[in-house]
Amino acid sequence: MATDIATRELRNPIDLVEYLFRRVYEVGVRTVHGVPGDYNLTALDYLPKCGLNWAGNCNELNAGYATDGYARVNGIGALVTTFGVGELSAINAIAGAYSEYVPIIHIVGQPNTRSQKDGKLLHHTLGNGDFNVFTRMNAEISCCVARLDDPHEAPTLIDNAIRECFIRSRPVLITLPTDVVMRKVEGERLKKPIDLTQPQNDAEKEDYVVEVVMKYLQQAKNPVILVDACAIRHRVLDEVHDFVQRSGLPTFVAPMGKGAVNETHRNYGGVYAGSGSNAGVREQVESSDLILSIGAIKSDFNTAGFTYRIGQLNAIDFHSNLVRVRYSEYPNIHMKGVLRKMIQRLGDLKLSAPEVPPLSNRLPDEEKHSTDKTITHKWFWPMIGQWLKENDIVITETGTANFGIWETRFPPGVTAISQVLWGSIGYSVGACQGAAAAAKEQNNRRTILFVGDGSFQLTVQELSTMIMNKLNPIIFVICNEGYTIERYIHGWNASYNDIQQWDFKGIPSVFGAGSQYKGYQVKSRAELTDLFADDTFCSAPYLQLVEVYMPKEDAPVAMRTTAEASAAQNRK
Repeated sequence: MATDIATRELRNPIDLVEYLFRRVYEVGVRTVHGVPGDYNLTALDYLPKCGLNWAGNCNELNAGYATDGYARVNGIGALVTTFGVGELSAINAIAGAYSEYVPIIHIVGQPNTRSQKDGKLLHHTLGNGDFNVFTRMNAEISCCVARLDDPHEAPTLIDNAIRECFIRSRPVLITLPTDVVMRKVEGERLKKPIDLTQPQNDAEKEDYVVEVVMKYLQQAKNPVILVDACAIRHRVLDEVHDFVQRSGLPTFVAPMGKGAVNETHRNYGGVYAGSGSNAGVREQVESSDLILSIGAIKSDFNTAGFTYRIGQLNAIDFHSNLVRVRYSEYPNIHMKGVLRKMIQRLGDLKLSAPEVPPLSNRLPDEEKHSTDKTITHKWFWPMIGQWLKENDIVITETGTANFGIWETRFPPGVTAISQVLWGSIGYSVGACQGAAAAAKEQNNRRTILFVGDGSFQLTVQELSTMIMNKLNPIIFVICNEGYTIERYIHGWNASYNDIQQWDFKGIPSVFGAGSQYKGYQVKSRAELTDLFADDTFCSAPYLQLVEVYMPKEDAPVAMRTTAEASAAQNRK
């Protein structure tokens, strides 16, 4: 009776799960990833009604990777798993999204609230009556947890969780017990969109920080800009673009910041990663008397084994929650407002910044004049830069591809996806499925994956999901006989770095691709050059997979440098 009375008091009663999914749609999600399970099945029935497509992944780990890739292209993603077995299968992917600031709304279908309260011995539990253990695990890798146990509180909790996910650019967990899925909530709230605006900085404090930063900038003789991943994740690329354009300062990106800057801009100088950088980039950045570092993540692989040579005395760091000027830190100041005010004051600068020599994906001289037919990394990655198109989505797997792409100069509008910090092998194949789904929603942008043969074997099932959803990425599998980056770190001839050789280009046919697929095998430079000249191949009309054969011992120079540093770190 109490429930009936409460429902009659609602002006526009709708089912709780419909409210949840309509909010998910409102923030831009169109494809939801995940795996069905008995605790989320009723909820999944509501997806079509709310305008949402179901990707239908092969397992939860892949679904988590796919949601990560989707979110990096779309701006936010949503994942649905079932209690215990499903959410724990996805937890590695969610941890990666947390570490790399990727906004994922993770919805977990749970047993009904009465069973949880009574501690019943249900399947998918540990058998000890503790129904909160998995939520506690997920809480460590979520910036907000919303337990939808009470329908009266649920809309507020949903709105807050989605806002936190977007603003803080990190995963959130929403638990959805089976007995609240169809409970009624107030639908009138949907008329007012969730407020996703960034909280404003304290005006007086922000003005002071801008004044301090501008003072050092005006005094600098050869300042440079260094852009990293959090500039992308915390949505300040418009400010970065305007700052680069207006200042005329030499601009570089860290590996995780690849794609954050228009690489055809005359200011752009390349990728800086300490000793992993090319000599010209390294000299210009490290000789600067002021580095304006925007959104830095100074992890080992992002700095080529902590080989940055940037002293804090010569640095100003801009972040989502603070600005650090030399050794002075100003907390609770978001970089967006500071950068915008700096742009407005750039007219006061009296800088004569040197132009950065243009890069054009030129082959190294030793490769340009080589008669060797073998495909090498030094040859391959500049050629990729010549082949890429404007607005492509480029995904690179942990290992040779992640480091090789440093030597590729992107056309305008390219989105780069890699998992440099978390570095979970196999991430890129799932991420490719999610990115391709988002690309299909964005006028079918071309999606391109570069993945090693070893990494590919971990998550190959997502080819099936791509085929089922009629996605059309171009996948390059680098065939070099196993885990190259691990070989360089330790165990060059160890059997644990070997893999079983597969017929990679034959796998999509096993998954039912039929005529909407074509596979290729290239073992020479001429074969790859011919493929790049094929208009049908380049137009990406359907899923295509290319086996690219490279020598086992070959690797990008930056990867070798980083692997040596990682090995040395492991020995300490």
